[in-house]
Amino acid sequence: MQTDQILIVAIVVVTVAMFLWGRWRHDIVALGALLAAVAAGLVPGTAAFAGLGHPAVVTVACVLVLSHALQVSGAVDALMRNVLPAEAGKGHTVIALTGLAAALSAFMNNVGALALLMPLALQLSARLEMPPGRLLMPLAFGSILGGMVTLIGTPPNLIVAAFRAGTSNGVGFAMFDYAPVGLAVALAGIAFILLVGWRLVPVRRQAASDGFDVGAYLTEARVPKGAKAIGMTLREFENALGEVDVQIVGIVRNDVRLTAPHPARKVRADDVLVLEAGTESLMSALSALGLKLEEAVTPADGEAADAENAAARRNFTEDTELQELAVLPAARLAGLSASDVHLRTRHGLNLLAISRQGQRTHARLRRTVIRPGDVLLMQGPAESLSEFAADYGCVPLAERKLRLPDRSKVWLAVAIMGGAVALAASGLVPSAVAFAAGVLAVLASRLLAPRAAYGAIDWSVIVLLAALLPVADAIATTGTADLLARTLLDSVAGGSPVVALVLILVVTMTLSDFVNNAATAAVMCPIAAGAATRLGVSIDPFLMAVAVGASCAFLTPVGHQNNTLILGPGGFRFGDYWRLGLPLEILVVAVSVPMILLVWPL
Repeated sequence: MQTDQILIVAIVVVTVAMFLWGRWRHDIVALGALLAAVAAGLVPGTAAFAGLGHPAVVTVACVLVLSHALQVSGAVDALMRNVLPAEAGKGHTVIALTGLAAALSAFMNNVGALALLMPLALQLSARLEMPPGRLLMPLAFGSILGGMVTLIGTPPNLIVAAFRAGTSNGVGFAMFDYAPVGLAVALAGIAFILLVGWRLVPVRRQAASDGFDVGAYLTEARVPKGAKAIGMTLREFENALGEVDVQIVGIVRNDVRLTAPHPARKVRADDVLVLEAGTESLMSALSALGLKLEEAVTPADGEAADAENAAARRNFTEDTELQELAVLPAARLAGLSASDVHLRTRHGLNLLAISRQGQRTHARLRRTVIRPGDVLLMQGPAESLSEFAADYGCVPLAERKLRLPDRSKVWLAVAIMGGAVALAASGLVPSAVAFAAGVLAVLASRLLAPRAAYGAIDWSVIVLLAALLPVADAIATTGTADLLARTLLDSVAGGSPVVALVLILVVTMTLSDFVNNAATAAVMCPIAAGAATRLGVSIDPFLMAVAVGASCAFLTPVGHQNNTLILGPGGFRFGDYWRLGLPLEILVVAVSVPMILLVWPL
């Protein structure tokens, strides 16, 4: 290997390792990889940020804005009202939700589609008395499968198309070039989920009052003076609750936290008890023993500024309510704590509890770092809760009423999206230009305010793509892609194009289960093209294999944002996804390989 090849391989290996570790966000890791490539002389400094103007990056940003316009116009609400059955049974409900998620995801951001449908899925699971995970996992997987059908359905498709446009033929994949393979895979996958797969989803115990499985909340309750619990041992405390399912997992006394305290330890006034319980059990315990939620206690004089005291008092007027919020994968709130965002002072809200896959935290509640997939129990005025959820990237997990949309706005939003798709599909202008024109139409017609349009863009995805595209180019220009392809072909494929195609698909799919799918596509495209060139066959089937493999991440909660989003509301654990995900990925390989060879011959 030459020096530049050794350097780019080292950068890619470290980058993938950082992605797997998960200590830093994907966009930060990608930016570090880009700067390392520049420092090593593998990417010219003048071209370091050319990715920000790359057509794939521009298209992703524009599609996110157009997707948001469809949501706020009420177009999705109107579709939901006509498609979802009011009194259907379990089977029909799974079919309707999964099919609608797949259809929406073909033309709008699949995270947005899932966020719209998830509260309704939770409501329906409660009505049908079925575990929420058995609706949420099919819903998430269906939205992922639907994104494979069109150019704009998922970022990997755009990256693959952009890579193809940069090859010798200079033409990328068109809007519906993915449809023959993507639609076949999506229909087969959805059929499997509806007939068999949804029964493979693990059943988790119900713990929350709203009927969906978030695991027990971990929260803090203060023992005020005169409380009935004072003087009780922890064993007596739990026995006094009778059938109420509450467990004491820690005590905070004089700012010192005691984890797993001895059952003989006595409760004192001003102790803060760390309790693990569902919302119903928690409220019963508070009422029976005279405890108060720690975050609902107004700070004493001198403990905080007057503004915080006032905010805390405002929170407990008659217009307050409790609401559960799920933290989105790319939320502003992820990586922060309640103290970091000054939840009381700035927002007039209280964080009462956190649910996280049944795991316990050893930090105080207000200092606990919030992660994607967490479910937060919040208290405050309804308007403040809604604003906070929108600003910080959370999804309310309450029943979402279908709005009566303005018909003129609905048809306008649908017409703009349809026009942009038709213009891109016609080939008269590049896709990036077509969808940028759609964004301009949305802004000109005032369907969205400019600030809302900028807020609709997931900037972490934009930075990730813009940073990794030059790195992917370096993999190709240094000859590293050809070297890696030759190694794979000689050691495994034995010179067979079909075996090589399957190998590229499986490697891409496996990598996307643990690494961001856009990053996976960017890394695998040059390797796939190198394999095809070495074998003397068309690169198209190999690039299509990358597109399919990068989109199908079903084994883990970290492979795709939608998998992360259902983690908390479904009460899932890391190892729950493979039970449905593994047979689904095997099916994807079995269906996609023949379809790729049929539609895109070698």
